[in-house]
Amino acid sequence: MRAVSGFAAGLLFGLGLVISGMVNPAKVLNFLDVAGTWDPSLAFVMAGAIAVTLPGYRLVTRNNRPLFESRFHIPALRDIDARLVGGAAIFGAGWGLGGFCPGPAVTSLALAAEGTLVFVAFMLAGMWVARLQRKSTEVQMRKAR
Repeated sequence: MRAVSGFAAGLLFGLGLVISGMVNPAKVLNFLDVAGTWDPSLAFVMAGAIAVTLPGYRLVTRNNRPLFESRFHIPALRDIDARLVGGAAIFGAGWGLGGFCPGPAVTSLALAAEGTLVFVAFMLAGMWVARLQRKSTEVQMRKAR
């Protein structure tokens, strides 16, 4: 049941990305080009996402635990560190340069959108390098103890 609900959520998310135009890098880049061909429509997509997520989040977290986990995994303020801020900056730069973020990029693979394969390949390479770097850091920290 956990896999079915995950698949259904992913399918709904992907459909929302397609309908909203988030899988079109030109639309995203036009949203980011406030001094040129600015397209404000994605601001409405984001506002709509917040309007749905906020009450849904509050409703779900009223339960003692999620349906398919033993506890909620809610980030705390102490979880904000240099690694998170650096990752967010890299994510934002990639989004601004490529017009994709991971969800729309994966969705665009199915649509055979131009440039998607290159973006996804570099995105996966970046994830792999980040994982190697994290493992290396963990090994160095263990040796230092």
